[in-house]
Formats: sequence, C-alpha cells, structure tokens
Amino acid sequence: MGRAVKNYPRELRDRAMAMVREVRPGYPSEYAAIEAVASKLGIGTPETLRKWIRQAEIDSGTRRGVTSEESAEVRKLRAENRELRRANEILKAASVFFAAELDRPLR
Repeated sequence: MGRAVKNYPRELRDRAMAMVREVRPGYPSEYAAIEAVASKLGIGTPETLRKWIRQAEIDSGTRRGVTSEESAEVRKLRAENRELRRANEILKAASVFFAAELDRPLR
C-alpha cells in the first residue's frame, strides 16, 4: 500500500513556514506550533510541514544536510546512469549477435 502524493502550492508552503515562525513563541515547542499551523491550513499531517521547515533550513545553510539542488542533481545523474547502463547492455547484446554472424561458415 503506497502513500498518497499530494502536492501543495509553493505559496501555501511558504506561508505555512512563515506562520510557524510567527506563532512559535506562543507554544511550548516548535512541534506544537507546527501542529497548530498544519491543522489551521489543512495540511495532511504536521510531519509534512516539519519536513518543509527542515528542508528550508538545509537549503538556507542554517542546518546540515543535502540541499534540494543537490538532491535534484543526484536524481538526474542516477537517471542518466540507468540510461547509459541500458544502452551499454543493448550494445553488448548486438556485438554478441554480430560476432556470432561472423563466425558462421559461408554457404
């Protein structure tokens, strides 16, 4: 059973993160503020909003981790690597086929 993918608009994400920063002093913990904002904005789970905040911190350099840009580059390179491996397998199969053709005696 897979999880449902729900893309939220960039404006909603930005506003939700800003709201957490604004209301944080009024809550005993950051997660309590995240829960309140996620509930008010109809974001599926507070964990979704928490991940947005953590990724924004990584992207801005205030937290260690893999940035969104680096992650996208890795995905791109992995896809390119898969395609090159696939092409290489096709070329290997073709070379075996043509080598076998060359080894057959002529009639």
